[in-house]
Amino acid sequence: MWVRKLLDINCLDLAYAVGNCFAPRSPAALAARLERLWAPNKTIACLSVRSGFDLWLSALALPRGSEVLVSAITIPDMVRIIEDHGLVPVPVDLDADHLAMDIDSLRRAVTPRTRAILFAHLFGTRQPLDEVADFAQQRGLLLAEDCAQAFVGREFTGHPEAEVSMFSFGPIKTATALGGGLLRVRDPQTLASMKAKMAAQPRQGRWAYCRRLLKYTGMKLLSTRPIYSLIFRTWQALGRDPDRLVNGAVRGFAGPDFFRRIRKQPSGPLLALVHRRVAKFDPARIARRTRLGEHLLAHSGGSFMSPGFASDVHSYWVFPVLADDSARLIAALREAGFDGSSAHSMCVVQPPADRPAQRATTAEQILPRIVFLPLYNQLYESELERMAEVLEALAKRGEATGGRRSGGTRASGSGDRKSEVGSVV
Repeated sequence: MWVRKLLDINCLDLAYAVGNCFAPRSPAALAARLERLWAPNKTIACLSVRSGFDLWLSALALPRGSEVLVSAITIPDMVRIIEDHGLVPVPVDLDADHLAMDIDSLRRAVTPRTRAILFAHLFGTRQPLDEVADFAQQRGLLLAEDCAQAFVGREFTGHPEAEVSMFSFGPIKTATALGGGLLRVRDPQTLASMKAKMAAQPRQGRWAYCRRLLKYTGMKLLSTRPIYSLIFRTWQALGRDPDRLVNGAVRGFAGPDFFRRIRKQPSGPLLALVHRRVAKFDPARIARRTRLGEHLLAHSGGSFMSPGFASDVHSYWVFPVLADDSARLIAALREAGFDGSSAHSMCVVQPPADRPAQRATTAEQILPRIVFLPLYNQLYESELERMAEVLEALAKRGEATGGRRSGGTRASGSGDRKSEVGSVV
């Protein structure tokens, strides 16, 4: 069985990181070197994007009750961090074709209490933020962009008008270091405040990070096709849920004491590995993954809609499709040897209780119906074509609702037309 998401790290990288655990180096010097590499005098290297976002909000010290407009689909922890700072998250709906913010929804969301916008580039897409940036500038709002799913190397370190651009090197991310985040911060005073606040936090232990390295080394070995298939089928035969097994294993900050866990400085070995991953990153790997994503679209026969398919820039960090019956599609994929999965780790941001009209209806239609298909460089084009045949077979059996689909091409567009999300497998 093809694993749902292959860890994007090799044995040499893992060995390098373990070696750094046994040869301590100055974390401060490692952080300074990494920050110079990414964006000199504008970067802070953190334990994670969650950690960095928490620091940014802490440095801003916005008045309690202030509102943050948030891309309607995000990870729950970002909402949790906003609320912990006494702020109110307000969803902004998305255009399903591009996964850009719906400008009409953005205009409706603004109130006199609004102070910031948090936009997330989803699933490997990268949205042109000029319109959102102009909107924020005209209203005196801060713009933050979550680029955790959009890393493509140093060619993109964030939109120039964003106050903060956040990149993740967590376990399932491109060029993973099994942790770590790089934030490019526009305002020097905010950056200095963030660094001062982080300096007062405890540091991640290098042996704790070493244990993490060993855990994921084992997971990488277990993700080879024969071993993964055996574990997956055995778990199913025991009546256990394989999703809970896999999702629990890769969750970045599982367990209690969430804020205690994220409010730490990164260890020296983690900083060293993030530097290695960034410095040695080969953009050709992104180009190949993009070609694979486009190849899968080209062989779809119009049998599915992939949210974000019309984005002008798409690196296919993951490949989502919409299904009316996601369980049926996942079962069919697994029967064919592909471990499809649902979007269990994400959420739709709920509106404040006194603003029900701000519900993100498009996001609410999309998220429960998303199925992620395996897509990474180790997959053969012939296997992608076979996976597309599984989806097409379901559609031919009448298990599609009809309507507009991806059409087998990645279209470009202005982003101002409404999406029809009734077009699904």
